[in-house]
Amino acid sequence: MPKLKTHKGASKRFKKTGTGLIVRGRAYGRHILTSKPHKRKKSLHKSVVADKADQKVLKRMLPY
Repeated sequence: MPKLKTHKGASKRFKKTGTGLIVRGRAYGRHILTSKPHKRKKSLHKSVVADKADQKVLKRMLPY
């Protein structure tokens, strides 16, 4: 069996938790931040667990 390669684009965007779930960063936090409330901007810093429907594909992209 050959070694599995990590999908490099996915490895830069997603991280694995200790329990094996995949977490992602939130969208809409890069620019045009002046019109967004402080409370929303703070919540955009936090990472969130990726959708259940995408977990299987993401786990295949990030085998290690």
